Amino acid sequence: MHRRNFIKTGSLAGLTLSAVAAGTSTLLAAPLNEADALPNEAPGAFTLKEATITELQHKMKNKVLTSRAITEMYLKRITEIDKSGPKLNAIIELNPDALSIADAMDKERRNGKVRGPMHGIPILIKDNINTGDKMHTTAGALAIADNIAQHDAFIAHKLREAGAVILGKTNLSEWANFRSTRSTSGWSSRGGQTKMPYVLVRNPSGSSAGTGSAISASLATVGIGTETNGSVVSPSSVNGLVGIKPTVGLLSRSGIIPISITQDTAGPMARTVKDAAILLSVLTGVDPDDTYTLSSKDKIEKDYTAFLDADGLKGKRLGLEKSHLRGNETVEALFHQAIDLLKSKGAEIIEVDLLLPTRETGRGETAVLQYEFKDGLNKYLSKANCKARSLQDIIDFNKANEAKAMPFFKQETLEQSQKREGLDSKEYLDALKGTSEGTKAIIDNVLKTNKLDAIIGITNGPACCIDLVSGDYGGGFSFSGPAAMAGYPHITVPMGTVHGLPIGLSFVSTAYAEPEIIKLAYAYEQASKKRAVPEFKSEITA
Repeated sequence: MHRRNFIKTGSLAGLTLSAVAAGTSTLLAAPLNEADALPNEAPGAFTLKEATITELQHKMKNKVLTSRAITEMYLKRITEIDKSGPKLNAIIELNPDALSIADAMDKERRNGKVRGPMHGIPILIKDNINTGDKMHTTAGALAIADNIAQHDAFIAHKLREAGAVILGKTNLSEWANFRSTRSTSGWSSRGGQTKMPYVLVRNPSGSSAGTGSAISASLATVGIGTETNGSVVSPSSVNGLVGIKPTVGLLSRSGIIPISITQDTAGPMARTVKDAAILLSVLTGVDPDDTYTLSSKDKIEKDYTAFLDADGLKGKRLGLEKSHLRGNETVEALFHQAIDLLKSKGAEIIEVDLLLPTRETGRGETAVLQYEFKDGLNKYLSKANCKARSLQDIIDFNKANEAKAMPFFKQETLEQSQKREGLDSKEYLDALKGTSEGTKAIIDNVLKTNKLDAIIGITNGPACCIDLVSGDYGGGFSFSGPAAMAGYPHITVPMGTVHGLPIGLSFVSTAYAEPEIIKLAYAYEQASKKRAVPEFKSEITA
């Protein structure tokens, strides 16, 4: 979560990798020759770097690779990159059942059954999403390190139905960055500090830091993050990814450790718009255990890849957040290049002011989230398979284990949340009305008045340095707030790099406008091709 907008106003477990650490000579279903190498890969190199879902499905269909081979190769990559080489520390736990799942998917394929585009594809998910298996679900917190869920979250179940191989869980900012006002993104007491793969001393952004770092470094094909305010789009931007923060209600939140019932959502994180659209298609569905999904019943698209149109910018009217035309001059330059490209592809650009009016509606967001966090977490813990049964238990555990649980920053956000009353409180209801309904009205008015298809802006500034003493600092730009408070869709696409640090371009629109913004984002992506492959540098270069 991109907490700075409102708060201030590990080891691998479960799976032994020695079996795959020695090499990949036995992993292929058929010999890999130069013709079979994926784009930008020399023969003999790690063949899955930057690989897409479509490419891997092609390999499996043609019996060049199996799901087991692909899974083993990712496990080897994790050993070499996440723990032995640059040590990204992006993965908090591996799934001991990953290879058996891959074997089952291979057996189905041999018998003529392919469930869909995710069949046999390895995926990483954030460590606040329940899996009813041998893995833990902890939100990165030592306080619930014993939590092994009895059932899959709704979206985890959807992944299994689609034939995906849940490879493991990713590290995150502890409690999805809802613990302290000076937290360091990507750090958790259970998992430690995650690094970003472009410049290792820079912060991968939170709270879905592990997913962002891992998918950018090709430790899996695609991944899932969660967002309350910025936690999908910010780490996607910083790590050179495509991230989709859907309309709240399009994806179920049941079985996900909560912050906010009105703002929380999971979302795809991928290296291409197409892969993100494929994953989004798999995750949607009406869930009786999450009443917010009832509103999506007639709005779910069966296949979001149907909206991938390279000419999708023609005749479109895009509102440009005018405050983003000033600030960091190097980031501004990228933004101007993107604007020129959008115009060249047929889009009309109209300057608008979205951030300034939503600052007023955002004044109540802190209260809303604290009320909802206390209520939601207490409900989650009351049914969880761990010793802690309430937010107060978490606070007490952290105090009793301060050296391990709180070595760098404390838990004032947890303590402030504990002081809040119930969701029937007048303070909460007033704050919610102003924040949620007020922000929706502003966005819809900007879209309607200017006859816009979407609003664009700079997702956020360059990655800050990892600073466990003082916490995160801003990069001068942020565009997550309005869509987050409104519960509206937001997609970010790579726009380029500044001194080797990726910057994302955002597309935001009204409720259930995912098809439209996916179309716009895809058209921009295909025209720009700004995704940069990380090089694991130790410092910024000119």
